[in-house]
Amino acid sequence: MSVQAATDRDSSTRVDAIIPALNEAGAVGQVLDAIPRPLVRRVIVADNGSTDETARVAREHGALVISEPRRGYGAACLKGIEALRDDPPDVVLFLDADLSDDPTEAALVLAPILEGSADLVVGSRVLGTPDPGALTPHARFGNWLATRLLFLLYGARYTDLGPFRAIRYESLLHLGMRDRDFGWTVEMQVKAARRGLRHTEVPVRYRRRTGRSKISGTLGGSVRAGVKILGTVFAHLLDPSSPGGVP
Repeated sequence: MSVQAATDRDSSTRVDAIIPALNEAGAVGQVLDAIPRPLVRRVIVADNGSTDETARVAREHGALVISEPRRGYGAACLKGIEALRDDPPDVVLFLDADLSDDPTEAALVLAPILEGSADLVVGSRVLGTPDPGALTPHARFGNWLATRLLFLLYGARYTDLGPFRAIRYESLLHLGMRDRDFGWTVEMQVKAARRGLRHTEVPVRYRRRTGRSKISGTLGGSVRAGVKILGTVFAHLLDPSSPGGVP
């Protein structure tokens, strides 16, 4: 299926987007305006304890805003998933609120699912065209190491743990996501591999974010995120509650 075909898809396929946001008032409106409609039916912004006007701006630009004051990327994503339950979609699209992901590429990320060839699609910044400085050297190295471990330990071929991704709603529920912090993206990929979900990557653009980075902008933040990500990769090997875990 081409990107144009995905954009012109049968309207019976319901796609909702979840955007975790923390102090992104300067960018979230532009992100919401750039999300292609009617490809995406509904957008939920999970406000992760912002102290600026993120929630107000998101509402003004058409998003359903929910609050998750307990800090953590995964916590915000989990809150967003809760908000889908009363009117669930067929597919969930995740992207960041800081303009680093390009929302106009949503059709590209969704296409393999809409054509029926994948259950999980990760937008790969490595295969795509990151802007100069958008991916720091320590972020690149951590990403490389984590994806190599995903292959060695779980047989899952990835080049990236990027946040811009799409997954079938029912598949997402079956994964039983739990991580409330930096391990969210890799937890999804590990559990998808253990569950046998069909996965693929598509190249995406990655831009320098608007505003201050919460993770990769500093060496300390990258180290903390890296430790959590690598810990998550190894933890699921012996976790009996993880799909395919050792009993």
